Amino acid sequence: MRIVAILLTLVVSSAGAAQINKCLDKSGKVVGYANECPAGTRSEGVDVKASPAPAPAPAMTPAGAAPPQPKSLAERDADFRKRQIEKQEAEAKADKKSAEAEQRKRACEQSQGYLKALEARERITSVDPKTGERKFLSEAEYPKEVAEAKRSITANCK
Repeated sequence: MRIVAILLTLVVSSAGAAQINKCLDKSGKVVGYANECPAGTRSEGVDVKASPAPAPAPAMTPAGAAPPQPKSLAERDADFRKRQIEKQEAEAKADKKSAEAEQRKRACEQSQGYLKALEARERITSVDPKTGERKFLSEAEYPKEVAEAKRSITANCK
């Protein structure tokens, strides 16, 4: 069992390092790296060990400013919650706007129907707020009601 553990340790440690040759031309300039160098070049051994990936280069920042640090979990969570709240507010605003548009549309249709009834000289009734009795619109009140209906149409039918 010990032998297996020792062999396993040797195999794992040798996987972390590899032998790569640096290929140099006649003037000593590096031409490339390979297991075997092409003809006309000489090889020089280079030990390469496995290491973690290098950190990305820092972003360009104004003079004297430190590069931004990655956000912590709490900051990312706060940003997420802020975006969620903004999304809900935008949806509520859109819902309110569509409800107002629907209400204006209904008021427009009602005003147009009322104007048609007034122009056709149909008998229009209203309720007296003091007594609660129903009363009919007199001939003298029709022009005033027509003007009011037209104002309502211009206000609601955009």
